[in-house]
Amino acid sequence: MSGFSIFEYHDTAKIYERLNHLMSLPIHCINRDAMNVYLQYFEEKCKKSKEIITEAKNFIPGGVQHNLAFNHPFPIVIDRADGPYLWDIDGNRYIDFLQSGGAIILGNNYAPVRDRILEVIKERGPVTGLFSEYELKLAKEINKHIPSCEMFRMLGSGTEAVMGAIRLARVVTKKKKIIKMGGAYHGWSGQMVYGLHIPRTGGFEAHGIPKNVRKHTQEIYPNKIEALRKNLSRNRLKGGTAAVIIEPMGPESGTRPLDKDYNQQVRELCDKYNALMIMDEVVTFGRIGLAGAQGYFGVKPDLTIFGKIVAGGYPGAGGIGGRRDLIQNLASGVEGVKKRAYVGGTLAASPLSSAAGYYTILEIERTNACEIAGKAADRLTKGLVERIEDAKLPYVAYNQGAICHLETVGAMFVDISYLRIKAVLREINERKHAMEEMGAAYMAEGIVTLAGSRMYTSMADDNDVIDDALTRFERVFKNVEHPST
Repeated sequence: MSGFSIFEYHDTAKIYERLNHLMSLPIHCINRDAMNVYLQYFEEKCKKSKEIITEAKNFIPGGVQHNLAFNHPFPIVIDRADGPYLWDIDGNRYIDFLQSGGAIILGNNYAPVRDRILEVIKERGPVTGLFSEYELKLAKEINKHIPSCEMFRMLGSGTEAVMGAIRLARVVTKKKKIIKMGGAYHGWSGQMVYGLHIPRTGGFEAHGIPKNVRKHTQEIYPNKIEALRKNLSRNRLKGGTAAVIIEPMGPESGTRPLDKDYNQQVRELCDKYNALMIMDEVVTFGRIGLAGAQGYFGVKPDLTIFGKIVAGGYPGAGGIGGRRDLIQNLASGVEGVKKRAYVGGTLAASPLSSAAGYYTILEIERTNACEIAGKAADRLTKGLVERIEDAKLPYVAYNQGAICHLETVGAMFVDISYLRIKAVLREINERKHAMEEMGAAYMAEGIVTLAGSRMYTSMADDNDVIDDALTRFERVFKNVEHPST
């Protein structure tokens, strides 16, 4: 399908077969001698980063402001970004497969958008609090590419958009229950810190959040459509379900991949049980395609969540799109005197973020950025699979368009059983540490990933960049020891 980064949908069953095999084996870690060399890289080559982070810990909790910046053994400080590369403050260059957590598809510091944004800031500043024509231009572009979004309300982040969509769903349906997939991330609002990262964990990470905040949040196991049907059926006896919210590629940006027909099955169940379908396209809009994952799958949700690429990697990326009769209940100003779902934000839909989103969409369309990034991801994944096989490792590499996964320890695939909670927690910690060490090894080899297990490609990743990255990955794989079973 033209315009999408996915050219062939993966065999979901085979991926889970390989993941299950990975989880059945001891962890294949980098040997200690090689790991010590990698850790020495940070001590010798990243001295300025270490100095700054050490000082930052006196003023910033943990030393950094964003979860993505946490790296083992310490975060690096980025000084410059351009195209497929990042440079740290010590002058070291890295191939950037983080892409701001998937917020960038055109490549770092993409000049045609950057120059437009500089013009906007020069003309009217980053924010005025009053209407900008770019708000309308962006909304029209979103409607053009995603017909289900008849109207669009911009907010400041994906987390805010999820909060607003859930509130909206409850206003229009007069129901309370929200169903999500276990392991999925839909921001950090109190009602969504539930079943994070690993299915069946419930409120395990909901520290500081009273239980009653999430009492109407439920999780179902990914890909189990019958479990969703049963949950919706039970809820019907208790007042009904306001909405089902899903990541269309699967929890954690497709880390737990979905069967290709799963989204359509969710749509049919939502219709049957009169629940709204909310599709979280924070990662997939502009990465799977400008029509989003919903365009690829041919599924029309009631509400769509936006973030990341909707502002082109610039601040203030968030929004809710959907049917006109629904989104009108988010009206602000004079229109807000009627019963509505209250949302807001001083910096929401600023000239900077609206213009950045508008020009980014134009450039993605003009350059076919999603297709280019998808081809880069296919080349990267194919190369990883070949090198994994050559090294006789149980690792699993797969991609959904321009979203790549490299599972080496399966930290998010631990089977939760409350009958052996201590053993489970120990296993999670062991796998998490092994994953952190893999991420450190990649970075020492000049590759930035998301937590050592996820990579986002961009239009800037040409064949030379991908082949260079594969050579660096290969060096890491050669340092992995094979444990005795």
